[in-house]
Amino acid sequence: MALNVKELAGNEIAFDYKRTAPEAQGRWGEAWAVFKGSFGKIVLINLLMLIFLSPAITLLVTRSLYIGIWAYELPLNSNTGLGYPVYPDTRGLIENLYLQVDLIFYAVLIAAGVIASVGIAGGAYSIKKLLNTQGKFTFKGFFCGVKSGYVKTVIPVTVMLVLFYACVLVGDWKDLVIARGGNGAGPITAYVFIIIATVLIGLYCAWLFSVGVSYKVNFGTALKKAFSFLITTPLQTVLLAGFALLPVWLYLIGTAVQIIMYIAFALFIFFGFSFILLAWTSYTRWVFDTAIPPEFAKEENKKTTAKQPQKAEADQTYVARELLAAGKSELIGRPILPVADKPVFTPLGAVYTRGDLKKLAEARANLGGQIEEYESRHANDPVYAEYNKLFAEREKALPAPEGKKGKKKKVSAQNLLRN
Repeated sequence: MALNVKELAGNEIAFDYKRTAPEAQGRWGEAWAVFKGSFGKIVLINLLMLIFLSPAITLLVTRSLYIGIWAYELPLNSNTGLGYPVYPDTRGLIENLYLQVDLIFYAVLIAAGVIASVGIAGGAYSIKKLLNTQGKFTFKGFFCGVKSGYVKTVIPVTVMLVLFYACVLVGDWKDLVIARGGNGAGPITAYVFIIIATVLIGLYCAWLFSVGVSYKVNFGTALKKAFSFLITTPLQTVLLAGFALLPVWLYLIGTAVQIIMYIAFALFIFFGFSFILLAWTSYTRWVFDTAIPPEFAKEENKKTTAKQPQKAEADQTYVARELLAAGKSELIGRPILPVADKPVFTPLGAVYTRGDLKKLAEARANLGGQIEEYESRHANDPVYAEYNKLFAEREKALPAPEGKKGKKKKVSAQNLLRN
């Protein structure tokens, strides 16, 4: 499916840098070279992002502590016997706790996402600059990214957080219904559908974010182009989004293995968020470059083309002359003396004298005179004149070859294939 990218061409956001040709070959080779050669800058960008992500992170940590404290205090065992104290039926008590806590904390998380979008916008611009310039970074560039991309970042981030909020609440509701002995078919179906919707719309929001922070276009154009990029690269988008979220998968594994949890925390503190942006930006920029060749590629093509116009023109002219010469026949284009019935001169035998050589030379000279005389006498015959006129008109259409010191030479049968 061809993409209409005329609204994007020439509108790439690059306030404080000019894109240069990469030194490494291949998309991932270039990304790995930037990650390896600019690791300190990637860590610095990650720390800058953490400043604005800290409210959301603090909220998630507080939620976990809050649930842990209340879970410890609540009676979790049902006791309907004669012992003391007697507790009522506590089925679904923990699930209800999760639902009540998530209802509040994840709603506040949406508000924290408005602050987090500041860091994400600046980090996205800085990571893109690192890739486009092979390692350049400035604090000014970070805040240029905030200024140019905040609005186009906060919208998809907010949509994704709202969907995540709905997904969490539906999951908590499902667990509560099942824990209380209700029919879980409806809640499970709703949960599956909300997960699918979250993933699909989340991928679309990721493309909307990438288009918004990469090009100076209005929001309506960004919506259309994001959808176009998503539907033209569905499999690649799913795979690369999964790869970019490697730190998240590591954290989820860490919920079951404590040591991996600590590793995931360390990654997020130092370069986890930067890694997510680096992997996703590297992929989306490759897709953008496939549809819209970057300026440095256009300049290289112009230089290459400028070096070869004369050679290409000369090659085309030579081919035309070669075809013309191949079609022109001397047997048809000029009068040729017919072969005589008897030999014009007597060939030398096995033994000959100086006198025989003299006679042979005189016979050859006499034959040459006869050929020239016959040719001049029949040169204007219609059969020859029309044939030569046809090729003369074709020869005039060819540029004249250059002789010594750049002087033009007349195109003729003798120099037709010589420049």
